[in-house]
Amino acid sequence: MAEHVAPALYFLQVHLLVATLVALGAWLLTMRSRASATAKLWIWTAASLNFVLPLGGFVDGFGARDLPGAQQLAPLASLDLTLAHHLKVVTVAGGLYLGGATLLLLRLWRRIRAERRAAPGRVATDTPQRRVAGVPVHFTGDTGPAVTGILYTRICLPQGIEQLLTAPELEAVLLHEITHAKRRDNLLRLVHELVQCLLWFHPLVWLVGARLALYRELSCDESVLQRSRGGLLVSALAKLALHENTPVLQSAATALLSERLERLLAPLPAPQRLANIAVGAAFVGLLLGGTLFTVAHTACCLVPVR
Repeated sequence: MAEHVAPALYFLQVHLLVATLVALGAWLLTMRSRASATAKLWIWTAASLNFVLPLGGFVDGFGARDLPGAQQLAPLASLDLTLAHHLKVVTVAGGLYLGGATLLLLRLWRRIRAERRAAPGRVATDTPQRRVAGVPVHFTGDTGPAVTGILYTRICLPQGIEQLLTAPELEAVLLHEITHAKRRDNLLRLVHELVQCLLWFHPLVWLVGARLALYRELSCDESVLQRSRGGLLVSALAKLALHENTPVLQSAATALLSERLERLLAPLPAPQRLANIAVGAAFVGLLLGGTLFTVAHTACCLVPVR
């Protein structure tokens, strides 16, 4: 039994070590770079997927033992061999992991189910609706502005918003929400939530989730800034926040309101094409380096060394 448990533990540990280093690299790159929020969003999305997609394993066939020069990481291999001979410890740890993952998956399922049940009642069948840039827009009685749906998205606006906001302010709000809808941000959010359920014990996975939430909003705000509508979006957010019948402050996006306002009120940044290319190339290099590191330390070691 140990000869099967130890290799699996070893590969998992090497993979998570590399994914952790990649996530830390993403933190440094996005913190210091002048790249756009959209570029940073895709970097964090890749860092999220890297936790559950073991690229090194796909390259080396999950432990091919014929790569010259590959060497195991002795401390990890020794620890895994020890754990493999204490199956009770491994069993207890596995039970705790499965318990935590199950609870989080149930919580996620309940949230999705609650949102789907609430969705039909949120759109009044007798209210007008239209399409903006190909995205359906519904006027609701109790929430918004927000994008609902995962594969088939729509924009929900609160009833009366056209009287509350000026036409240019409403256009700025729609520009923000259209970016969410066309990029399928709800789907991307769900994917990372599944990553969190699977790797709930890893603190960096939760940090990645926070970064994704931030850059999703800042990226959509960029689409507004590029059309010189930043001031209009700020005034629209202020009116919506103060309007007592519009529960805009209940949305997750408003938890990031201070960061959004700071970016929206700042001077329009210079073109960021070169910065985007530089940070993207650096992150791709980081991913490739992590893949090679994984291969170099697992393509010889799926059989325990005694």
